[in-house]
Amino acid sequence: MKRTLTITTFLLIITHLQMSAQTGQYAKVNGLKLYYEIHGNGKPLVLIHGGGSTIASTFGRILPELAKKHKIIAVELQVHGHTLDIDRPLSFEQDADDVAALLKHLHIAKADIMGFSNGGTTALQIAIRHPQLVNKLVLASAAYKRDGMPAGFFDGFENAELKYMPQPLQEAYLKANPDPKGLQIMFNRDVARMIAFKDISDADIKAIQAPALVINGYKDVILPEHALQLTRTLPNAELAVLPGGHGDYIGEICAENKSSKLPDLVTTMIEDFLF
Repeated sequence: MKRTLTITTFLLIITHLQMSAQTGQYAKVNGLKLYYEIHGNGKPLVLIHGGGSTIASTFGRILPELAKKHKIIAVELQVHGHTLDIDRPLSFEQDADDVAALLKHLHIAKADIMGFSNGGTTALQIAIRHPQLVNKLVLASAAYKRDGMPAGFFDGFENAELKYMPQPLQEAYLKANPDPKGLQIMFNRDVARMIAFKDISDADIKAIQAPALVINGYKDVILPEHALQLTRTLPNAELAVLPGGHGDYIGEICAENKSSKLPDLVTTMIEDFLF
């Protein structure tokens, strides 16, 4: 039974890759050739992947289900996946501006925004810098302060090497862009961004008026206490803490239990929140 469910998960990822071959497009925004995919119909929902990730590696498990009721706009940000790097700083603020420019390019005046991990931090920056674009926020394992991670977390980036990057994430990148040099560049850029990570002020978080659903794993790299703090600082937020680690609850590609039904539960929870 476990093998069957694992094969099912694999087939979902293959199906997503086949769909992306048909739906993947590029938009020229802020000097960047930004890759994005559109799936489904309905209210717009933007999906923003995690650091070192792609659309498929972060959302491959839940995207097909979300696309049944939403017009999904899934992006791959600067230096990630299909989107190549350009000569400018990499920051959450710049990523937020790129997503905002994409929505303008697509003539979408307002959308729900879901971000996972680094994508959750980007989603917060969209709400801070472009509040008029945001209907509701889904913040999955999102960090806004350095102390939201375990003690010593940032020390690990000082001597980080590509060989320590999870193999599934490396393989996912190379499926999107079969260039080992691009993989190394992405790794270096993401490491530098994390070393330079700065807190988002409580004042900026308190200024976000959009309703928010904060989701976190109990054994997440983002501490549950941090998720609670974020929820209490946002003016209009709810919190769900679920069993498991970073991204397990959405079936992120590195999730250990491929047969978990948590992603089905979380998808239903997200749907209930957004409608």
